[in-house]
Amino acid sequence: MKLKNKTAIITGSSQGIGRGIAERFAQEGANVVVNYIGNMEMANEVVQNAQNIGANAIAVQGDVSKVADIENLFANAISSFGQVDILINNAGVERHAPFWEVTEKDYDFVMNVNTKGTFFCAQAMAKHLIETKRRGKIVNISSVHEDLPFPNFTAYCVSKGGIKMLTRNLAVELGQYGINVNNIAPGAIETPINKNLLNNPNKLNYLLGQIPLKRLGQPEDVAGLAVFLSSDEADYVTGSTFFVDGGLTWFYEEQ
Repeated sequence: MKLKNKTAIITGSSQGIGRGIAERFAQEGANVVVNYIGNMEMANEVVQNAQNIGANAIAVQGDVSKVADIENLFANAISSFGQVDILINNAGVERHAPFWEVTEKDYDFVMNVNTKGTFFCAQAMAKHLIETKRRGKIVNISSVHEDLPFPNFTAYCVSKGGIKMLTRNLAVELGQYGINVNNIAPGAIETPINKNLLNNPNKLNYLLGQIPLKRLGQPEDVAGLAVFLSSDEADYVTGSTFFVDGGLTWFYEEQ
C-alpha cells in the first residue's frame, strides 16, 4: 500500500472527486480525514466505507473559506492521528452567470472557497510540517479552466488560475523544507458539480464529441494520480500541473 501509515486531509471529500480520493487513499492504507461543510450523512458514509476496509478515518466539518475552521480541521486531524503528511485541496464551487451579471456575493463565494481556502489550508499544512521538521505533500485540485476559457464562469476560471500560480510559487518557496506541491487539473468529471451538464443530452453529446477518449472522467481517474503525487514515488515531482481530461484541453471549442 503506497500510503500506509500516512495521514491525509482531503477537503470537500463527502462527494465527487474528493470522495473518490478519500476512498482510494483508504485503500492505500492512509488515515483519512474527511472534510465536509454541510452533508454530515455523506461524510459519515465515506468514513464508514474507509473503516470497512480496515482504514482509520474521521469526519470533520469545516468551511475552508474561514481560517478558524481550517485551524480546527488540522487540530482534529493531529489530535486523532498525531500528524498530517498529505493535504489534498479539493473543495471547490462555481457560479454560472454572464460576466456583466456576476454579483459581488457570488464572486466572493467562489474566490473564498477555491482560492482563499486553498491558500490558507496550504499555509496551515506548511506550518505544521516546518514545525515538526517533516517532509510532506500538498496536492491542489484545480481545473482545465485554469488555462481554458469558460464563458459564463469567469470567477471560477480566475480562481483556478490563481491555484495554478499558487502551486508554482509554493513549490519554489517550500521546496527547501522537503514539501512537494503539485496540481491536478481535471476536465469533465462525472460529479454533482456537473449535474446540469449531465441532465442536458445536447450539451453532453457536444462535449463528448470534443473529448478524444469519448467519455467523461470518473473520480477514480483523478484519485489514482492523487495517490502517486502523495506517495514516495513522487518525491522529485513538484511545481507541476497534471491534466486529467481525456485530451479535452487540446481539442476544445466552446459551443
